[in-house]
Amino acid sequence: MIPIEFFLAFAAILFAIGAYGVMTKNNTIIVLMCVELMLNAANINFVAFSAFTGDAMGQVFVIMTITVAAAEVAVGIAILLNAYKLKKATEVDGLASMRW
Repeated sequence: MIPIEFFLAFAAILFAIGAYGVMTKNNTIIVLMCVELMLNAANINFVAFSAFTGDAMGQVFVIMTITVAAAEVAVGIAILLNAYKLKKATEVDGLASMRW
């Protein structure tokens, strides 16, 4: 049995990589991928604590989180495609204005 500390450390490293990518990258697609990485780090924590306590609620939360993440990606890519059609740019700084 692998100790829970390894899972928590792995999730913390994944979350830190995702947070670093969100703060430093300029490409919108990479920022969306880093947000997904952060969500997956939280999912690893949910599953680790679920296995540690013997309760299935963590796995239920993971299923809900994956569902919300899939919807978020669909909406995010739709907004990104519309912004690219109108502005011809996918950079975060170029899309900061809410006026088209």
